[in-house]
Amino acid sequence: MPRYKLVIEYDGTPFSGWQRQASDPSVQQSVEEAIEAFCGHPVRLHCAGRTDAGVHATHQVAHVDLDREWRTDVVRDASNARLKAQVPVSVLGAEIVPDEFDARISAKRRYYIYRILDRRAPPALDRGRVWHVPVKLDHEAMDRAAKALLGHHDFTTFRAAECQANSPIRTLDRLDVRREGAEIVVYTHARSFLHHQVRSIVGSLKMVGAGRWPEAKLGQILAARDRAQCAALAPSCGLYLAGVDY
Repeated sequence: MPRYKLVIEYDGTPFSGWQRQASDPSVQQSVEEAIEAFCGHPVRLHCAGRTDAGVHATHQVAHVDLDREWRTDVVRDASNARLKAQVPVSVLGAEIVPDEFDARISAKRRYYIYRILDRRAPPALDRGRVWHVPVKLDHEAMDRAAKALLGHHDFTTFRAAECQANSPIRTLDRLDVRREGAEIVVYTHARSFLHHQVRSIVGSLKMVGAGRWPEAKLGQILAARDRAQCAALAPSCGLYLAGVDY
């Protein structure tokens, strides 16, 4: 029973998230049904990181077990033949991996980016793919404030109330804020993240960039370990799962 590693790209706008739901559309269900259509048997996908409703991916990784061996280009192309006619999801690549490979457990590092469009005019081409903030933000202040969150910390302040992780302790390896043309892009990576951690951090960084919080406040609310002190959550539309290392 060969195991396949898939690299998947998707626009999360029409989905309830990655995980299969009882009634709402999900990325997992869409890809599973596309694979089942050509392989002829039920399959179950396991991913590196379950994204929320509206979150996108340029490099999601999943694994799936099939009843027989197929050429990897057939797995990719046959899946895409069904997907492209129905949903904004694409299988970028497929490869056979050892049975012990697990898309989630084997992952060593996950990469996310967050896009902010800080201009007065709303986006036309990137609507639903960036967070539109209609005032100019100080990205340099945001970047300086972000450095207080690097390293090994208790991230309770930046953790969703419904987060199911056993511990709020995480190690943030990168958190950089860069201006790229008309946008501000936040880059971050870690071995793993808490539920809503990145969006919580970006929402708080925006308060610094808008001049409503001093730069030192990020470190202060981190130390408080109090969810109530976090800023409002940044919307899902600007967040992208951008890579996974193994």
